[in-house]
Amino acid sequence: MEKKKTFPQQKNHLHPRNRHRSRYDFTALIASLPALEPFVKPNAWDDISVDFADPNAVKMLNRALLKHYYGIEHWDIPANYLCPPIPGRADYLHYLADLLAESNGGEIPTGKGVAVLDIGIGANCIYPIIGQREYGWRFTGTENDPLSLNAAKMIVSMNPTLKNSVRLRQQKDSNAILDGMISIAERFDVTLCNPPFHASEEEAIASTRRKLHKLGKGEVAAKPVQNFGGKSSELWCEGGELAFVGKMVAESVGKSKNCLWFTSLISKHTTLPPLYEALKQAGAADVRTVEMAQGQKISRFIAWTFHDAQQRAQWAAERWH
Repeated sequence: MEKKKTFPQQKNHLHPRNRHRSRYDFTALIASLPALEPFVKPNAWDDISVDFADPNAVKMLNRALLKHYYGIEHWDIPANYLCPPIPGRADYLHYLADLLAESNGGEIPTGKGVAVLDIGIGANCIYPIIGQREYGWRFTGTENDPLSLNAAKMIVSMNPTLKNSVRLRQQKDSNAILDGMISIAERFDVTLCNPPFHASEEEAIASTRRKLHKLGKGEVAAKPVQNFGGKSSELWCEGGELAFVGKMVAESVGKSKNCLWFTSLISKHTTLPPLYEALKQAGAADVRTVEMAQGQKISRFIAWTFHDAQQRAQWAAERWH
């Protein structure tokens, strides 16, 4: 007799403070957002879930999670825009909190005294939602896509908890990342970024095919529908993540006094060695790679600073106390 597959009750690979370590409680989520109910059904293992290959189901699950765990009453994104996997996005923020705590005697700095720069905030505004709820941080989001910016503005304006904690800026120079977004006297404690990972549309499509195949969809159409959505500018750029984050490294040199830590998600481990070399050439005082795991996927972010340990402690003392 074939043994029935069982599912772990805990997602132990997620950060210990992540609210999503337990399996999704669909009864509680439906109670928070009844519109989720039609999307919740038994799957191939007779386990209650949603179809993660269906963009509408993923979007509705996100709405329910944001309402249930983060108090967000109004959340929507334009069709085909990136719908982020919330547990993974939360992990990035929790590990950033640990990074900041290192310079603060092991204590996580909280409240509006902590300023975060979200590079490419996207239509979903996900990092400010989680970071404000978990740590009370203040966010500045940059975005070069006007439709994404307007969608993020709508989310901020319709949710009172975000109104005084999030401000948005349009990056009008398509060739710039940090340049033009930070004023001379401005200080940020950390930057975060979810860069376009792929180097071409073809590479992005191939990645989507692999994802959908893993979700049991068999052979997939020539141009498959992204289950988590994503416009071209969100998914790929010339040179991929290496070119994007490499440019960010180059621009960070001129902003070394404005920011304590610069960070970015990195999809491919092969991207890291050339970035390490670029950061060595740039004169970074400290470089970290923080590994994270979401399900079977291993992800990571790279972090660098131009401040030595003593300067970091002084920064913390001046800004967070």
